[in-house]
Amino acid sequence: MLSQASSHHQLGPGFSKPGLGTIRRWIGPSPAQQIAVLLFIVAVFWYFGDNIVATMQRLGLRPGFVFLGQRANFEIGESLISYSSADTYGRALLAGLVNTVAVSAFGCLFATILGVLLGIARLSRNLLLSNVVRAYVEIFRNTPLLLQLFVWSSLFHSLPAPRQAIQFSGNVFLTNRGIFVPRLTLEGPSMLIWLPLAVAVGGATTFLARRLFFGQHYYASRVAGGALAATIAFLWLADVSISAELPAKGGFNIRGGLSLTPEFAGLLTGLVFNSAATIAEIVRSGIQSVGNGQWEAARALGLGPGHIMRLIVLPQALRVITPLMTSSYLDLTKNSSLAVAIGFPDLVSVANTTANTTGQSLEAIAIIALAYLTLNLAVSLAMNLYNRRIVLKDTRRK
Repeated sequence: MLSQASSHHQLGPGFSKPGLGTIRRWIGPSPAQQIAVLLFIVAVFWYFGDNIVATMQRLGLRPGFVFLGQRANFEIGESLISYSSADTYGRALLAGLVNTVAVSAFGCLFATILGVLLGIARLSRNLLLSNVVRAYVEIFRNTPLLLQLFVWSSLFHSLPAPRQAIQFSGNVFLTNRGIFVPRLTLEGPSMLIWLPLAVAVGGATTFLARRLFFGQHYYASRVAGGALAATIAFLWLADVSISAELPAKGGFNIRGGLSLTPEFAGLLTGLVFNSAATIAEIVRSGIQSVGNGQWEAARALGLGPGHIMRLIVLPQALRVITPLMTSSYLDLTKNSSLAVAIGFPDLVSVANTTANTTGQSLEAIAIIALAYLTLNLAVSLAMNLYNRRIVLKDTRRK
């Protein structure tokens, strides 16, 4: 007892052995060797960093991000935000980032829809349909994505001229200058005012509809219908008018509507078809993970194949599908950087142009890395929250 008291006194007040043990476990074994390795790594980075700074100064370049406020003096072929050559490099990089986010978001959405349909069709008892899907999956999963992008880009550039445009439903035109589709136009108060309120109204209606119609037939359709009706009613009360601008042939081009360039269409199509092949296999494996007893019990209740798949099998398969879908979404987002190969002005393309005109290559690479890291972490966070929500629901039911 005396030795323990003396040792505690030697450690000093407020610092006991358990605290020291925690610090030792945090440092790990061989602390001296770890500190030496850490100092060596810091020294290596310091040496290369000092050489980079000295080289940049010798070339007349000042390290830093001051160039973001300078005039860009180059055009961007396609931008979802307003941009001209008189804008700054920062604005140009923002335009490229918006293009990357747009193609990644639409790619994830369309790839999910197509992949789920293909994954279900892969399990069809129709041998022709199942084998066609299997061939599709093997082709798109075992050929390079860059090659697929070249093929799709060539196909869209080989479409006929606007005068001989391929027309669908009278309002969709496929030409070598792009794809022209109807565009919705909103007139009234600023979108910054009514859009958050419309989202809040739709979310509140969804919450109430889930409470009212939970467990009833066509539950999902009632919730979606109620949210949509409430949002439209709010837009009408807020004096927001919605109209459609239809494309039409005019002279040597298509006028009106929304134009998607061949580069954007080729990139989006390539990403969707490539990722859908992987998602189809994920969905197939998730469905097969559900036991046969679930199918037999549902058939005994008189449910049809569609209701069994939608109400019983897919909700249980989501526990297997969701974590793997996160990896597919991350791959699609990172693969969008291949847009530079087919001429679509995404973040990588704009950053490369910026690096070539300013000489700030290291800063441009850092911006690209930070942007993709942020996008991927955001996707991972959203999918992990959804996955955790599914796990919590299953735990409560058990």
